[in-house]
Amino acid sequence: MSKNRIEERRRAQITRKLGRIMQCLCSGEQLRADEMAPSSESLATKDHAVSGYTSNDGEINQKPDTGNIEEAESSLRESGCLNYEEARALLGRYEFQKGNVEAALHVFEGIDIAAVTPKMRLVLGRRGERQMRWSQSEATPPMSIHAVSLLLEAVYLKAKSLQALGRYKEAAQSCKVILDLVESTLPEGLPENFGADCKLQETLNKAIELLPELWKLADSPHEAILSYRRALLYNWHLDEETTAKIQKEFAIFLLYSGGEASPPNLRSQMDSSFVPRNNIEEAILLLMILLRKVSLKRIDWDPSIMDHLSYALSVSGDLRALANQVEELLPGIMDRKDAYLTLSLCYYGDGEDLTALDLLRKLLGSGQDPHCVPALLLASKICGENPRYAEEGINFAQRALESLPGKCDETVGVANCLLGISYSAHSRSVLADVEKVKRQSEALQSLENAGRKTRMRDPNIVYHLSLENAEQRKLDAALYYAKRLLKLEGGSNLKTWILLARILSAQKQFLDAETIINAALDQTGKWGQGELLRTKAKLQIAQGRLKNAIETYTQILAVLQVQNKSFGSGKKHLKGNVNHDRTLELETWHDLAHVYISLSQWCDAEICLSKSAAISYHSSSRWHVLGLLQQAKGLHKEALKAFRQALDVEPTHVPSLVSVAVVLRRLGSHSPAVVRNFLTEALRLDRMNASAWYNLGLLYKDEGAASALEAAECFEAASALQETSPVENFR
Repeated sequence: MSKNRIEERRRAQITRKLGRIMQCLCSGEQLRADEMAPSSESLATKDHAVSGYTSNDGEINQKPDTGNIEEAESSLRESGCLNYEEARALLGRYEFQKGNVEAALHVFEGIDIAAVTPKMRLVLGRRGERQMRWSQSEATPPMSIHAVSLLLEAVYLKAKSLQALGRYKEAAQSCKVILDLVESTLPEGLPENFGADCKLQETLNKAIELLPELWKLADSPHEAILSYRRALLYNWHLDEETTAKIQKEFAIFLLYSGGEASPPNLRSQMDSSFVPRNNIEEAILLLMILLRKVSLKRIDWDPSIMDHLSYALSVSGDLRALANQVEELLPGIMDRKDAYLTLSLCYYGDGEDLTALDLLRKLLGSGQDPHCVPALLLASKICGENPRYAEEGINFAQRALESLPGKCDETVGVANCLLGISYSAHSRSVLADVEKVKRQSEALQSLENAGRKTRMRDPNIVYHLSLENAEQRKLDAALYYAKRLLKLEGGSNLKTWILLARILSAQKQFLDAETIINAALDQTGKWGQGELLRTKAKLQIAQGRLKNAIETYTQILAVLQVQNKSFGSGKKHLKGNVNHDRTLELETWHDLAHVYISLSQWCDAEICLSKSAAISYHSSSRWHVLGLLQQAKGLHKEALKAFRQALDVEPTHVPSLVSVAVVLRRLGSHSPAVVRNFLTEALRLDRMNASAWYNLGLLYKDEGAASALEAAECFEAASALQETSPVENFR
């Protein structure tokens, strides 16, 4: 049989089928279910098979909807007949409901939407004129609103059929036809109750939600973003829940899609309105709008909104804004425990450790939730970072372990790690040597327990194992863990490279340490090389290569200057980096001044100090370096004044405590007891300070034979510490 004859036969069969539907509707009779919802052996299916297609029977299981019969009858009552496109839309609808997706698509493709679009525009335009009332003498509209609804639904179902067949781009283009037609006809938006008497509004709502999803499936992120913005900016008269769903899905896509959207171009944007500049800002805006709707009780509380907002604001570096959002929520919306935890994390991330700790204390009080493990762990972490609260941190970590019997090893490992960190911090603040040694032993034991629980797979635990061993001068063990950590992380963490180099420098392996730093520099971007270069300069100084060190410090300053000009300090998400860079620049000028003082280049040292004064005039380290400069010049009284100024700024500044003792001993203007007080205070704060032990030994030596044993012990401690001192502190 020729192709033309097959096509003619197909057209005749469909025409007869559509004719039967129209005849029954015109006579007012209801079609039987087997006629209105064709089976897999229906005429449309057979016709589809003849054309070379196969049906996907059962792919979409929906019960036939008699509502479409009512739509067709309404169309008949208004226009007097059901034309070919409308009947085909009706037949395709029932093929789709029966799961005959390919057959339905074949039927829908026979509808010439372009041909009927002018008529639909005319009907929609007239319906949109709220104030006009048609007179009896006016011409009959080309089709009824029910017919328009039926045809637009057919376009939507065509898109759904294409989606089911994996033809996502074609599906999106089909779905877009609906929105283009309505928006171009009614540019000011839909009037209220526009499609209340038919399924038009329902079809529009479905199409609006579907279009972005289709573009995402078609791997067209730009079109997906435009579709989301279109859904939210045009007045579609969506209900609150639908709008909220679209806003949330859009925010999620902006946050996690991996691409960067161009900023929205809002035609009606007011001058004072906020315009998001990037994905993160637009997502934050959407999520904050959702939270406002929750507060106004326009939508139900959705915890995932806060989860996504927490991520977005964390990335942007504005944790205080997140805290404000949580605090503005009405009581009862967010679980009290979740609210306390979120606020604590926000304040901790924003640098307000004590505020965060106070919130956690309230949460962990007897009246709240004393066994909340996440709160206990966070509280222990905060305390472990501040020696003043280290003992309280030990208590929090122990309570967490008591609340974790039989729980996952990873969490138990984290609790043991935090316990070890708190023990270590406490050891640095206790006075008695016996207590100090005990705490150091407990610190290592807890960290080793953490390592066993996590099978040495947690980089943070391995890092602290290496660090603690290094600070206790168990350098071989520290080196073993540092090398293991480097392998575990694949060289991705700058802290590990620097720690490894410092351990090697404590072993006086300066060339190996510099090789490590050079390897790290080769794998690090230019903007992240500051700390590495500073360590390299210290290694060069230790080897007596002062000119090389000056060149390295100059390189650091050049990188920081270019970075400041490139990025500026105004970007919110770079706030933490800006503070770090300012500190690095300040200390670099001070290190460079040290080098010039050792070379007796006073003018160059003074220039360095003037540069640091512009960054932070009242810096304890700056006053200390100024005192060293005066001391090198022989101006001991001026040096003493500078050292005291440093202690006024920071009473616990150990180098200044030692320097004051040195100058007082040299001047001889104070009793040995006063000098000893400065040195013992320095050793209380830093037991590993070789200079403090050495100068304390000199003080005892001055007292003669009566204190010879104490002097010898001090010199022995100073010598042992000097032999294992790194070029920079391990921590």
